[in-house]
Amino acid sequence: MTTPQLHTAREIRLARPAVPALAARARDVLSFEWIKLRSVRSNGWTVLIAAVVTTGITAIIAHSFAATPGPPPGGPVTPLTESFLGYAEYTVIPVSVLSVLVFTSEYSTGLIRTTATAVPRRWVVLAAKATVTGTAALAVGEVLAFALFFLTQAILSGSHRGISLASPGAPAAVLAAGFLLCVCVLVGLGLGAIIRHTAGAIAATIGVIYLVAVLCLVLPSPWNVRVGRFTLPFAAYQVVARHPQAGLFSPGVSLLVLIAWPAAILVTAGVLFTRRDL
Repeated sequence: MTTPQLHTAREIRLARPAVPALAARARDVLSFEWIKLRSVRSNGWTVLIAAVVTTGITAIIAHSFAATPGPPPGGPVTPLTESFLGYAEYTVIPVSVLSVLVFTSEYSTGLIRTTATAVPRRWVVLAAKATVTGTAALAVGEVLAFALFFLTQAILSGSHRGISLASPGAPAAVLAAGFLLCVCVLVGLGLGAIIRHTAGAIAATIGVIYLVAVLCLVLPSPWNVRVGRFTLPFAAYQVVARHPQAGLFSPGVSLLVLIAWPAAILVTAGVLFTRRDL
């Protein structure tokens, strides 16, 4: 190669834009998804309203148990599990619906094509959405879970039924309750990526989170428990209850069940998202 050719090759290399480092690219994609998540005002308002309603319902439930004469409630409902009776419905459902919109709203508006153009590796897009949305849900879930626990126990303490956070199993149960919101949000996000239509994805999310467990309850014994222990509500109860129910998986295995549901759905979503047309 002659000297002029060497100079030309060197000039071409210098003219090429530098490829950002992997960490910088990951940070940019995560920032991009975080901006999209927080820029939708309805997200923040929905979470705030859900938290307020859940807190109010939890206070009502705690007052009703505190006013009931007799020994502390036992069985499925205990001073610990009753802290999250309202949380399981009035927080998990609306926030899970929001997670569905993380993907389906982009499909409905066509923004998904812009996202895929900006980030050609689609699995990176899915990973970024799951990381940002899951982390936000985990933070909200943990803050609300601890707030509901302290509120419930403060009300129950008036009738000498409350427990402290130092009680055996209480810290792990409260942390698991907060983690449950993250699990359900990732389920909704993954189903949104798979189904791509808002109504269908919302129905599928509610079905996976609640309906499958309800259907298990109509099965004859002992199949209702044998099958039900693989569902999210049964597994969630085991990791939250201080005294796990006999016949179900142990709290450790139940935690693996909680992790397996969003993991399997996200893997399926990743395969479909990277292979089919937008």
